[in-house]
Amino acid sequence: MTEIKLPRRDFLKAAGAAGVAGAAATTGIAACSPETQTAANASAAAPDTYLVLTNEEVAFLSAAVDTIIPADALSPSGTDCGCVVFIDGQLGGAYGGGAKMYRAGPYMKGTPEQGYQLPLTPHQFFVAGIRAANAWSEKTYGKLYDRLTPAERAEALTAWEKGVAQFDGFESRLFFQRLLQITMEGFFADPIYGGNRNKASWRMLGYPGLPATYADKVEEYRDKPIVVTEPLSIADFS
Repeated sequence: MTEIKLPRRDFLKAAGAAGVAGAAATTGIAACSPETQTAANASAAAPDTYLVLTNEEVAFLSAAVDTIIPADALSPSGTDCGCVVFIDGQLGGAYGGGAKMYRAGPYMKGTPEQGYQLPLTPHQFFVAGIRAANAWSEKTYGKLYDRLTPAERAEALTAWEKGVAQFDGFESRLFFQRLLQITMEGFFADPIYGGNRNKASWRMLGYPGLPATYADKVEEYRDKPIVVTEPLSIADFS
């Protein structure tokens, strides 16, 4: 998996610079209902609860996101940042149900430019993908993905990314791409959606968050860089 081989600081900062602000505008987040947002934004101190993910799916996703985003000096792990809670909220909301997808068919393999072409909703896709990934893991390693060693988990992700793993129903590469995308969204999105707890990724990047206006700073910081000591999220303005 090329992303894992990159220095984590370079990869995560590059991903953040490219999409931290745009993460809040993705199909998944935009389609998330206020009720889903509220459920996903439960206190990080309390045990995580899930809307649609099963225990097996939570175990798989926890192992996968922690392989993509391991804990280190830069930030907590993907699970500690709430990425799995974020994913659950998205899959349990309108996005997961395919509310904005054209689903009347016909369905056929398209070009890369045409994007996603499967009849499955995002929730159905991840359920099928996790089941296929675990089946491949059991066939290859003799155990479920979450029970693999860290090295085996990274090796498995590499196989999925390259498309050399055989999944039932769709390409493993597509599953990897979707898994990576929604993990990055959970890591960089506004904390109101359940991920990016304590604004960890924003602090890592030095991203100021979502200030409503800088009009009150014009005189104080004229011809000087604005100093932001605490990133602001949507919840900070409510």
